[in-house]
Amino acid sequence: MSDEVNYGVGEGPTANVSVSLHSGNIAAVRARVGKRGFSAYVDAAVQRQIERDNLAELTAAHEAEHGVFSDAEIEAARALLRGDAEGGVGNAA
Repeated sequence: MSDEVNYGVGEGPTANVSVSLHSGNIAAVRARVGKRGFSAYVDAAVQRQIERDNLAELTAAHEAEHGVFSDAEIEAARALLRGDAEGGVGNAA
């Protein structure tokens, strides 16, 4: 039995890592959040990118099985993201 714990995205304790960033990106982040908020800002950006990557993988898998999304399906998804009460395609009455 391993003592290693597998944490999900955005979970677990923080850990120090070394990364290389472009100087312009570093300056832009510091201008927004200051020195003390840098790690939290980068961590949130990494989490968003992982979520986008996961969504892209799910979308590709769905389209491989069912074909590309229709314009109506895309608009329904956009409506849900906007918080529209009537999502459109696929809503049960």
